[in-house]
Amino acid sequence: MEALEEKIQKSESLLREDLATLRAGRANAALVDKVMVEYYGVPTPLKSLANISVPEPRTLLITPFDPKSIPEIEKGINIANIGINPVNDGKVVRLQIPQMTEERRKELTKTVKHMGEDTKVAVRNLRRDANDKVKKLEKAGDYTEDDVKETLEEIQKLVDKSVKEIDEIIAAKEKEIMEV
Repeated sequence: MEALEEKIQKSESLLREDLATLRAGRANAALVDKVMVEYYGVPTPLKSLANISVPEPRTLLITPFDPKSIPEIEKGINIANIGINPVNDGKVVRLQIPQMTEERRKELTKTVKHMGEDTKVAVRNLRRDANDKVKKLEKAGDYTEDDVKETLEEIQKLVDKSVKEIDEIIAAKEKEIMEV
């Protein structure tokens, strides 16, 4: 049960991380979390090469520790395809987050729902695996029929709780996206 709960928690936290990288019309340092920069021939996460701050609601400011790395940072942002063009002033890189159209917001909410459904499927697969293990224990004679029934109910309660949590996460992200 503890292993199942831990795996479900990991699925939920992975969903949160993925949703944080979605652009919701507001500047957020998590937008560039997955950006990799070729630094002296080694792919390096952007957050290891620079300070990332949000001076204004629609601006991300990337201040590299080594100003000579600015061209590589720009290239890394372009390769990451986050949909924002970097602006370089020689010392810092600015990312201006454009205002989203209604159509783009609806498109993003569909993406968010899809991500939520994928996470729910993963949780249901975890439930199936756990149920199979419990049934194998019953066949081996380690569990009584009552123990199996009780354990299966506990597993279902865990999954139901997780699905409810996922729905809340998705609803919050959709609300954030649809805000103008």
